[in-house]
Amino acid sequence: MTLKTFHFAGVASMNITQGVPRVKEIINASRNISTPIITAELVHPFDQEFARRVKGRIEKTTLGEITRHIDEMYLPDECFLLITLDAERMRLLSLEVSVESIVYSMCTSKLKVKPTNIQIVSEWAIKVHAEPAKGGGWLNMSLHQLCRNLPNIVVKGLPQVARAVIACDDTGGPTNYKLCVEGDGLRDVMATYGIDGTKTTSNNILEVFHTLGIEAAKSTIISEIQGVMAGHGMSVDRRHVQLLAGQMTARGEVLGITRYGLARMKESVLNLASFEKTADHLFDAAYYGQQDCIEGVSESIILGVPAAIGTGVLQLLHRHPPAKETPIRRELLFDRREFHNSIWD
Repeated sequence: MTLKTFHFAGVASMNITQGVPRVKEIINASRNISTPIITAELVHPFDQEFARRVKGRIEKTTLGEITRHIDEMYLPDECFLLITLDAERMRLLSLEVSVESIVYSMCTSKLKVKPTNIQIVSEWAIKVHAEPAKGGGWLNMSLHQLCRNLPNIVVKGLPQVARAVIACDDTGGPTNYKLCVEGDGLRDVMATYGIDGTKTTSNNILEVFHTLGIEAAKSTIISEIQGVMAGHGMSVDRRHVQLLAGQMTARGEVLGITRYGLARMKESVLNLASFEKTADHLFDAAYYGQQDCIEGVSESIILGVPAAIGTGVLQLLHRHPPAKETPIRRELLFDRREFHNSIWD
């Protein structure tokens, strides 16, 4: 072992089955957070009616929310579903939909209703016929199933957006409106007409990373940490938060300060052992005979060597000039014995 490299020697007396093979959890990078919130600024932030229309373009609206009733009609020569739309509800929600767009949503949904089975009766009424199930079956059963599934068809908005709320700020001047969108889909929200994409933010760091890149994810981490700290009345210097965010995004991807994130940040065994699962990391390193270059702070502290940080980062070599020849020592004149008479003479 040297000061720069630490060798882990294998121990034959240890039981291999205790640590090898060891099942490790796999973190899904696309996992959604519990409360994703997208804050979207409007192109016209002082117009309330404009904010309502943009909200209708983003918030998910199903067919059941804008229909007055869906009736099963049985006539001597045919049977069908009669969908009656609620015009007042559509006006209150400021939805930019028509009977043609609703029919298009029904044809492109998972139900895959054929256009030939849909008939537009009027501006607010639609007739839908059902087909018997493949392999035979009662027609009324298909009609019942179609009646249960039709209200779940999304006719307007983004399917991944659960709710959108208009937030207003009336402090200091005219009222400023913006949208707080609950759900995912940052790319689709930014591309919606009426949204200022350059001022749209999200608290879902992974979604920001996949949409805007690693630098935007780093800025989101900094702003979210400072927002949480400020909400609890704590003030943290921005440089500390920048250091933490830089460490989490230095590898070009968002990594958490967990046992799995640290394992991907650094390959140092001693650094991983100093955080969690010390015995497991040391056992694996000893079994596989790994080497650890003592370069980080944690490893240096464990081994008691100067860390390569601050004054320890300097490694200078001074070249001494070549030594000159030793001069011949000459005897001084007054050191000669003949010039010093003895008192006994």
